[in-house]
Amino acid sequence: MDTPERVAVVGAGAVGVTTAFDLASRGTHVTLFERDEPGSGMTGRAAGICYDAYAEDIDVAVADRAMTRFRSLSGDGDFVFHETPYVFLAREGDDAAATALTESVERMRIHDRAVSLVSDDELTEFPIRTDDVALAGVAENAGWADPSAYVGLFVEQCASAGVEFRTGTEVAVRHDPPTVVTTGGETTEFDAVVVAAGVSSRRLLADDGVPIALKPYRVQALVGDCDYRGPIVYDATDESYLRPHPTGVLAGDGVEVVEADASSWDATADDWFVGDSLETVHHRTETAPELRRAWAGLCGATPDRNPLVGDVADGVYVATGWHGHGFMWAPAIGDLLAQDVLGEGDGSIPTAFDPCRFDGDESFSVVDGLTLDEDENS
Repeated sequence: MDTPERVAVVGAGAVGVTTAFDLASRGTHVTLFERDEPGSGMTGRAAGICYDAYAEDIDVAVADRAMTRFRSLSGDGDFVFHETPYVFLAREGDDAAATALTESVERMRIHDRAVSLVSDDELTEFPIRTDDVALAGVAENAGWADPSAYVGLFVEQCASAGVEFRTGTEVAVRHDPPTVVTTGGETTEFDAVVVAAGVSSRRLLADDGVPIALKPYRVQALVGDCDYRGPIVYDATDESYLRPHPTGVLAGDGVEVVEADASSWDATADDWFVGDSLETVHHRTETAPELRRAWAGLCGATPDRNPLVGDVADGVYVATGWHGHGFMWAPAIGDLLAQDVLGEGDGSIPTAFDPCRFDGDESFSVVDGLTLDEDENS
C-alpha cells in the first residue's frame, strides 16, 4: 500500500492529539475532528497518574516509551511532569491482596522495574498513615501530570505542524474507501482514518458495520483542598487511589464494574462516592480535605484488559479500550500508531493489542484496570 498522505484523526483527547502530531511531524497532512473542544472528553476527567510498575513485558515496553516522552516534554509550555513515588498497599487482614501484591512485585522486578516490597514501618519517610498496612510496594519511576495541560501542549504542536482542526463537528466514519462524513452531510475521503474517540469509538465503528469488543464503565474522582505533599497511593484493599494536586489531593474509586450506557450516563459524582473518598483521603493522609469538585467519567474495558490498537478495516484504525490507562500511555501509543498507519517500523504495535483478535460480539465482564490480581496485569 502507498504511504498515506492524507489522514483523518477522529477524537482530540490525549491519544488523538498525540497521534495527529506524530503523523503530521512525519509530513502527513492531518485533519483532526472533535465534536467538542480538544481534551473536553474523558481525557479532561482523567487522574493523570503515570508509572512503569507493570508485571507484563508488553505493558512495561509501552510504559517505558511513555514515561521517557513525558519527561522530555516536561517544561514545554504549561506542561509539567511531577516526579512522585507510587505506593501500592494491602491492608492488614487482606491476605489475598497481600499475596497478589507480592507476586506482582516479583514479576515487575523480573522486568527490571524500580519497585521494592516494604512493611509499614519502612513507609515512615512518606507523610501517610501506615498503621493499617500489612504490605506495600514502592515504585520509584512514577509521577503525575495535568491531562488538560498535555492536550494544550499538543494542540499547539499540532498547529505548528500544520494539522487542520475541525472542532465542534460530529462525524461518522466509513471504510472502503476511508471516509469521514460530518453531520452536515460533508463527505471527505482520506487515505486513512484513525478513530481515537474513547468509548464512542465502538458506536462510530459499529455504525459502519465494524464491531469491536469494548464496554464502557463508569468511574469517579474528586479534588479536595488540603495540605498533602506525599506519594501517589493505591489501596488494593478498597481499590481507591490518590495523588498530590496543586490544591491538595485528587482521589478516586467508585468504579462500577457493569457496562454503562455511553449515550446516557451520569457525569455527576454520586454523594456516597464523595463522602467515602473524602473519608479515605482523611484516613490515609491525616488531613481534612474540603471538596473542591467531583465528577464521573467513562473508561473502556476489553475481554483481556489489553487495549484495541491497530487497523480494523482497510485504511481504518482504532485506538481505545484503555481500562483507565489511556492518558499514561498516550505518548507511546500516538507514536506507535503513527508508525503503523504510515507503514514504518513493521510490527511496532504489540500483536496483543490487535483490535481484530476479537469478533466484537464477545460476552465478558467489566474489570477495573487498576486491580492487583495474581493472574492478570497489575
